[in-house]
Amino acid sequence: MTVESSPQSDPLPPRPAEAHALEIARGLSGERILCTTVGRAQTAHALATERPAAIVTAWFLDRYRHDLAVVAWGDRPAGLAAACVADMPPGPYDLVVLPLSKDGEAELSREMIQSALCQLAIGGHLVAAIDNAKDKWLHEQLAETGETVRVRPAAGPKPETIAYIVQKTREPQKIRDFSCEFAFRDRDRLLKAVSRPGVFAHRRIDPGARHLLNAVDVAPELRVLDIGCGSGCVAIGIAARDPSVHVHAFDSAARAVECTRRGAALNGLGNITVALEAAGDVPEPGTWDLALANPPYYADFRIAELFVASARRALAPGGTLLVVTKQPSWYLEHMPATWNDVAQEFVKNYHIIEAVKP
Repeated sequence: MTVESSPQSDPLPPRPAEAHALEIARGLSGERILCTTVGRAQTAHALATERPAAIVTAWFLDRYRHDLAVVAWGDRPAGLAAACVADMPPGPYDLVVLPLSKDGEAELSREMIQSALCQLAIGGHLVAAIDNAKDKWLHEQLAETGETVRVRPAAGPKPETIAYIVQKTREPQKIRDFSCEFAFRDRDRLLKAVSRPGVFAHRRIDPGARHLLNAVDVAPELRVLDIGCGSGCVAIGIAARDPSVHVHAFDSAARAVECTRRGAALNGLGNITVALEAAGDVPEPGTWDLALANPPYYADFRIAELFVASARRALAPGGTLLVVTKQPSWYLEHMPATWNDVAQEFVKNYHIIEAVKP
């Protein structure tokens, strides 16, 4: 993926929930600070700028968003760091700022709240904000921690957001493990996978992944790419069929990479390599035999376009790309100009797009 923004040409204000969270955070003390973001970590940058002695960490789960933020910051304050890792970087923190989207994944939000309370020092503050002025759900989640929740409505005649402040007075009594292991069958073998909130698809094998696995017959020594691997079911299924096959799986989501590695270890598969990768780069480009992809449908096929471009760079001449989708028109319209033998097969509400690199 190419990061095109710059702090000079593309200054961005924080989104409403993050702007509200920043407003509240400015009134709270703290020199050890962690911020999540629904944009480009504007809160982390602002607090690090305003508090030169502070150590501020911006935590990302997605490498693409991490890279966009780092570029947007330009010359960052000395105390500001960015971390793209599967779990909240360990504290203790004096202040955690957690802006959320009303359209976000509920289980991921619950886990982030739990992590924040675990990593805060006693006496430290959690600021949580959401882009729903009539919110009840987030308030309930915070109240369930047993700590006092202070409400900070947004100002103005038509408020978009609401914010909450929680001060930690004691260590959490119950820590929930939000990760899970699940089993799925590929042909004659029962396999295991690991998933976590924020990973596609959590707690199950996605039907699209199932169709990809069914569409592939592996040959000895085959070199296979799993582009956007999610929880790793496709990579695990292919690698388990033949130990001589090499599968390289990558994703821009730090948790997807972690889950795929854990799944490979659970199944004793040493023929899977995994990478955190947002630009679609692979080792030894131009040498891979098969690329498999299950791109998300949002963003006007921007992500699908990046997946296809990554496959084209990675495959050897004559290599094959298989994409599973519910919306085949974009692929059938755009791929014939740069790929050979573009074809589709309809299978149970999904389309398998097959194409060959010239």
